[in-house]
Amino acid sequence: MRPPLRMPQAAKVLAFAEHARERVRRGMDATVDRWLGDDARARFDQLAWHETSGGVDPFGFDPRVAKYAVLVARALYRDWFRAEVRGLENVPDGRVLLISNHSGQLPLDGLAIACALLLDRQPPRFVRSMVERWTATLPFVSVLCPRVGQIVGVPENCARLLEDEEAILVFPEGSKGISKPFSQRYKLTEFGIGFMRLALATKTPIVPVAVIGAEEQYISVADLQRVARVLGMPAFPVMPQLLIPGGFLPLPTKYRLEFGEPLVFTGDADDEDAVVEEKALVVKRTIQSMLNRGLKERKSIFR
Repeated sequence: MRPPLRMPQAAKVLAFAEHARERVRRGMDATVDRWLGDDARARFDQLAWHETSGGVDPFGFDPRVAKYAVLVARALYRDWFRAEVRGLENVPDGRVLLISNHSGQLPLDGLAIACALLLDRQPPRFVRSMVERWTATLPFVSVLCPRVGQIVGVPENCARLLEDEEAILVFPEGSKGISKPFSQRYKLTEFGIGFMRLALATKTPIVPVAVIGAEEQYISVADLQRVARVLGMPAFPVMPQLLIPGGFLPLPTKYRLEFGEPLVFTGDADDEDAVVEEKALVVKRTIQSMLNRGLKERKSIFR
């Protein structure tokens, strides 16, 4: 049996391990920078980060981890979904709420919106999206989401980020929108009104966003709510394509994103629900109109 390491030896081993870890990290960072390319890397470097002494922002966002996420997201956005974007000039600088339809079983529509503002807008913007509270209970996901800039959708988080002039993406349909069956595609479900109260309280403009293409990436024929409740999930969609080889991949539908003109609302954030709902309904109708127009214009799901 080997004798235990003496303190000087243990310190040397720890120092060597730390040195090796740092070299690996630097090598991986350099590789990611090369794969990102000059344009994407330059855009990412233009962004302003609110870092703390630990290298992350107060919400856990880590720019180094986000670069890895951008690498994957760009491939999906550019090559898999071949996204087309209109109206990026409507997204102002400073605080803004991006309000979008939600669909597709996985939040790849949010990924596409974030890529559009980071990779195609000038100057680029980094989008912080609100995620469902139940994601904070999921292993790995609960750590990954904050590392790549996504935060649990509670008013306090949103208000603090808007005070820092951030761009916040909100899906008022929530889990009902993302898990709707194929038969209900592009029909907006009920909107929550929390985003409107937030806009009124912080005097933040709202940019309506329409995403076409995500509804067909996964074909859901039903939502088993009883199973979802047992598993503690907001939804349990039934997707036959998962039964075929490679069916876990989204279908390569063509994404079309449209950013509408900013909407500015005035009033008291503490008004009765009925008053706030009327304002939220304006946003919902605007997005539904954008979706209807976009569906008429497209000639194919895949091109």
